[in-house]
Amino acid sequence: MFSKEMYALGAQPSVIREIFEYGKQRKAQIGAENVFDFSLGNPSVPAPPVVNETIKKLCDTMEPTMLHGYTSAIGDQGVRQAIADYLNRTHGTAFSAAEFYMTAGAAASLSITFKALSEQGDKIVLLAPFFPEYSVFAKSAGMEPVVVKCRESDLQFDFDALEEAFDENVKAIVVNSPNNPSGVVLSKESLLKLCAFLEQKQAQYGHPIFLISDEPYRELVYGDIQVPFLTKYYGHTIVCYSFSKSLSLPGDRIGYILVPKAADPTGEIYKAVCGAGRALGYVCAPSLFQFLVPACLGQTSDISIYQRNRDLLMEAFNEDGFSVAKPDGAFYLFLRSPEPDAAAFCEKAKQFELLLVPSDSFGFPGYVRISYCVATEMIERSLPAFRALAQSYGLC
Repeated sequence: MFSKEMYALGAQPSVIREIFEYGKQRKAQIGAENVFDFSLGNPSVPAPPVVNETIKKLCDTMEPTMLHGYTSAIGDQGVRQAIADYLNRTHGTAFSAAEFYMTAGAAASLSITFKALSEQGDKIVLLAPFFPEYSVFAKSAGMEPVVVKCRESDLQFDFDALEEAFDENVKAIVVNSPNNPSGVVLSKESLLKLCAFLEQKQAQYGHPIFLISDEPYRELVYGDIQVPFLTKYYGHTIVCYSFSKSLSLPGDRIGYILVPKAADPTGEIYKAVCGAGRALGYVCAPSLFQFLVPACLGQTSDISIYQRNRDLLMEAFNEDGFSVAKPDGAFYLFLRSPEPDAAAFCEKAKQFELLLVPSDSFGFPGYVRISYCVATEMIERSLPAFRALAQSYGLC
């Protein structure tokens, strides 16, 4: 009568969304000011002024039938060329519009890419901790997810575990840096070692292994941290990008897939991306937000607010006795649960109106994700609750 697989996904939504919905109910019961919701990566920092200024200008000056009509299925040519030009200036690359496919955000980019690459029996390596929907997208595309945990000490790659996980059926590996849920930025040393590892595996198995770089947080880094641009270091790299986080546009869903010619000299993969977009119904990304993109390339929301939020929490957690690695990017903290069962820890945190996300669905049990892209005032109000939670475990 209907797909039992799809029913299971609908009947048990993501843990993140469940906690977010619980938070909405709780706020209605006791007042929003009394609930400390760290569940969702939903930026509270306003979009940079250029976003609203450009939208207004587009609405005032652009022919409505163009502004609100269809673009080409793969995206507007001028928009794609503007992205190529920006990346070429920034990273010293030589991309053209023909290597880009515009999408409704990173979820569409990843779903399309997984579908485009998938053949019967293929596996895809997911480096834990990872965004839980990777597994959903992969299985939906017909790929078998293979979870490989990063080193617990620094959340960089564990190459012994990678060696054990790889076989000739691995088609791709997903890298996400800065990382959701940890905020960790993968080091250039680690990434170069990964590229060499993948080159060796390609030679061993006699077929390409694709490095899918999921990059919604690329610009959200603190201090002088640099995020290596992976197409420069590994030929079979495909980039999935979203403007949702950098520009605070999570509800407007605009992004792209970059299939470099180095990864696709014959153009066959790009055509498979176009076919997957067609099969999944991801064609003609929202036109208004496509036309917004050229004016906003290189812009971000006010990252200093995220850095202040991070520092407030890090200082408090260190004083309270919690164990957490300092993130260099994104807007997440990955805090070790004081008890083995992170879900039980999150349930106890609810007693203090703290809404945290257990890490089991991120493939890395024993931790919780704290999303600090929230109002600084809420963080300040939450600190006594975190202190009380720590005290309940005897940490301080």
